[in-house]
Amino acid sequence: MKLLIINASPRKNGNISKRLELMKDEAERAGVSVFVEYSQSFKIRPCIGCMKCRSAKNCVLPEDDAQRMLDLIQECDAVIIGSPTYWGNMPGTLKLLFDRIVYGLMDENSLAIPVPLHKGKKALIVCTSSTPWPFNILMGQTRGVVRAIKEVLGTAGFKVSSIQRGGTKKHPEITKKDIRLCQKAVRRLIGR
Repeated sequence: MKLLIINASPRKNGNISKRLELMKDEAERAGVSVFVEYSQSFKIRPCIGCMKCRSAKNCVLPEDDAQRMLDLIQECDAVIIGSPTYWGNMPGTLKLLFDRIVYGLMDENSLAIPVPLHKGKKALIVCTSSTPWPFNILMGQTRGVVRAIKEVLGTAGFKVSSIQRGGTKKHPEITKKDIRLCQKAVRRLIGR
């Protein structure tokens, strides 16, 4: 089994990074091949909206990290995406990736209805917010991030689950409960 972890946090030692490291370790202990990528280091040109990728099944822009990441997504059996909350949404680096690889995530039928290209794969969204619980959900902070990423992955055919954690400004520590939750989520994702 191959697992791709995409860390969309710019903080290499932040809350998202620590949770993803726990998940990586748990998956590796189970014998899973894990690939970790950091969206902040991607070299990806912005989408120009030409829509040619929809028919050509390839982007017209020069090859960059977008195509490399699409190859990894296509090769993997499961994906974990860790994202902080930026104004109730994902960071721009992650959105830029999704915009550039839409042609490899979904196709469309003659009525322009999306056809998923990754049906049967699983995904886990890990999201944090400085807004305390339950306001991180009620005010659409972590819920907004999960909704946006789930829209992309769900349209691509992934079966999506999520972990949302609010209040990380006041409580930045990773608790024993957080550790158990991360480990359990990974085991469920990889079928162990």
